[in-house]
Amino acid sequence: MFEKIKLIFKNKTPEKPRFHRQIAARFDAAQTTKDNVRHWSMADYMSADQEAKPEVRRILRQRSRYEIANNSYAKGLVQMLANDTIGTGPRLQVLTENETYNDVVETDFALWAEAVKLPQKLRMMRIARCQDGESFAVLATNPKVRHPVKMDIQLVEADRISGELRWNEDENSVDGITFDQWGNPVDYRILKYHPGDVKFATGEEAFHIPAEFMLHIYRPDRPELHRGVPELTAALPLFAQLRRYNLAVLSAAEAAADFAAILYTDTPPDGEAEKVPPMDALELERNMMLTVPAGWKMAQLDSKQPTANHAEFVKIILSEIARCAVSTYGSVSGDFSGHNYASGRLDNQLYHKSILVDRAFWETEVLNHIFAMWYREYVLVSGNPTEPRTPRHTWFWDGFVHVDPTKEATAQETRLLNHTTTLAAECAKEGRDYMSVLRQRAKEIKLMRQMGIPVPGDPVPLQTAESGKKPDSKQETKEDAE
Repeated sequence: MFEKIKLIFKNKTPEKPRFHRQIAARFDAAQTTKDNVRHWSMADYMSADQEAKPEVRRILRQRSRYEIANNSYAKGLVQMLANDTIGTGPRLQVLTENETYNDVVETDFALWAEAVKLPQKLRMMRIARCQDGESFAVLATNPKVRHPVKMDIQLVEADRISGELRWNEDENSVDGITFDQWGNPVDYRILKYHPGDVKFATGEEAFHIPAEFMLHIYRPDRPELHRGVPELTAALPLFAQLRRYNLAVLSAAEAAADFAAILYTDTPPDGEAEKVPPMDALELERNMMLTVPAGWKMAQLDSKQPTANHAEFVKIILSEIARCAVSTYGSVSGDFSGHNYASGRLDNQLYHKSILVDRAFWETEVLNHIFAMWYREYVLVSGNPTEPRTPRHTWFWDGFVHVDPTKEATAQETRLLNHTTTLAAECAKEGRDYMSVLRQRAKEIKLMRQMGIPVPGDPVPLQTAESGKKPDSKQETKEDAE
């Protein structure tokens, strides 16, 4: 039977290839027609790693860095993402039963974070993840760290993580990263010098870092993607269009402003108008009444730039760019003049939700790993701790400033009174530890009572309540003496 089928196909005259191939499917997007063939001509069927191969990522990084360095909107966008995500830095809260030990560990970790400039490095890693697509950091020993724990975080640019020239022939390696049979990274190959450095001579000079001491942060937009591409990739053409459009508008306005006036005539070439040398320039004097040649008229050049819809075009482009960063036009442009209270708050809610998701990612992929490595060394230098293993903990971040603090305070009070929230949850929203708040508040109340300052919530003294005013301290002293 198979021999007959082969014979049929062998003797069958092949049909001439057609330019458009129709697919029997219900989906319009699966059809290739003369109207959409050019639109989908660049669609490919490559794997995730092949789509983001080293040559492609290198070009995207170069263009992303160039655009961010020369476009104020792009620069402000990456800075905003870093400032809003990392803020002044995450704060550790240990959750063991020993409150004294919790305070000691939290204080020591805060001192170490200040010594190694942890918040600044985390913000730089967030910028690199947006600009370069991925961020790398090595957990290494630095004897110059002013803390008993000498672990430091050394940032590495993505260009230095590179495989050998024949890396694509290794099934367990992806451009400088080696994986085990279960897909876990086990080794990172770091070039000794940056490929763009004057000291760089060959890609063979490199050293290897075990995955245990490496932080690799990127956004995997596809399964089986092992290296990241810039988060602004989809918006790079839009940034370029916006800059070109603004420069074109400026050039047109400048060209029109360069001409104070022009002379023109409606008469035919051989008419009665006086002959004037073409393209001749006349210097105009200020506050003078001038005459023009007979038959000629004076007019100013109308630039027509910027047009009435210039601001609207810029807004549309920025709104499209904002979606690439899961943000809104108001956040990217820094302009909420067209918003009312409700729309401004809604914009912030959408953007803040994406920030909360991103913070959870940083806790899982970065902070927990840093704390585990730090605590392992902290156990060795501090002696015999209460918790030999990494204790249960959580992280506090900077809170989001509310548009209307009065309304938020009222809502917070209502939630606490009807027991739909807790003081710990409300303080966590503002990036504060509720235990620290209660301790500090207890100190303040105690001191206020010692100094005779009324404390809100305390019962009003009977004499003060009857008189409706504070008792006169001099009169009281005189009565006591009598």
